Amino acid sequence: MENKLIVSLSPHVHGGDSVKKNMYGVLIALIPAFLVSLYFFGLGALIVTATSVAACLFFEWTIGKFLLKKETTTICDGSAVITGVLLAFNLPSNLPIWIIILGALFAIGVGKMSFGGLGCNPFNPALAGRVFLLLSFPVQMTSWPVVGQLTSYTDATTAATPLNLMKQIAGGNIDALKDLPSSFDLLIGNNGGCLGEVSALALLLGLAYMLWKKIITWHIPISILATVFVFSGIMHLVDPEVYVSPVLQLLTGGLMLGAIFMATDYVTSPMSKKGMLIYGACIGLLTVIIRLFGAYPEGMSFAILIMNAFTPLINTYCKPKRFGEVAKKK
Repeated sequence: MENKLIVSLSPHVHGGDSVKKNMYGVLIALIPAFLVSLYFFGLGALIVTATSVAACLFFEWTIGKFLLKKETTTICDGSAVITGVLLAFNLPSNLPIWIIILGALFAIGVGKMSFGGLGCNPFNPALAGRVFLLLSFPVQMTSWPVVGQLTSYTDATTAATPLNLMKQIAGGNIDALKDLPSSFDLLIGNNGGCLGEVSALALLLGLAYMLWKKIITWHIPISILATVFVFSGIMHLVDPEVYVSPVLQLLTGGLMLGAIFMATDYVTSPMSKKGMLIYGACIGLLTVIIRLFGAYPEGMSFAILIMNAFTPLINTYCKPKRFGEVAKKK
């Protein structure tokens, strides 16, 4: 029998990873934050999350089958579920169902499927949906239920979030300082805000799990958090009465959620380690600038979307060294 040399494209050894495996790994990492949201927001958290996930699955299936005419469905690979969960985690727990469905339609239809589906979208779909809702329905998107109203939904009592209070303090209202939650409350989630962002501890547990499973690397989340800590720390040293401590900046708002679960999106983030560090540092810097000097109390969503647009440029600049390439003599 004649032996044949079969030449095939790399990779020749499969590491065992797949899109589906990594997507469901991210979902497992999101479980602690989801359980905390149920504990503090109860029925509202369940309704918002279930509606968002169901709507994202429905729109991905409908658009793929009837508009893009795809032969196979992609709703089982986990990407639509993650978009639904992350969109829900960026919403208040009292948001009406019809607004959630509009956000899911924009996230999947405009943010993802209009570019060709998974792997082709330049912007994070969940954040695109969130920003669309924030600009379209600013009142509903900035009404934050007080924690502990487990059986309330649209009729929940609302109050200012820690970021709103920090913005008031920066504006000269020093009295708002006494209403800021303690660092411990911010760590466990006993404060108002979007339902998936309130507990820094739950999100850090998710980060530890993804690093352990090697779903993501440390470069993007750590560079974001370190940049925020350093820059906000400098501002705090300049004027501690106006700018809160860097620890409070790290524990409040969507910083942890964005740094760990959305800035690390495979499709919209740089590929090289150097590029990831640049990308993360820029997100952290933009977030603090928007928080301290912008019109919105939170800047994480806008910072990530802005840097999503710069990802192709970062990839072009931060190319890995080619094996076998001869360096040119200067």
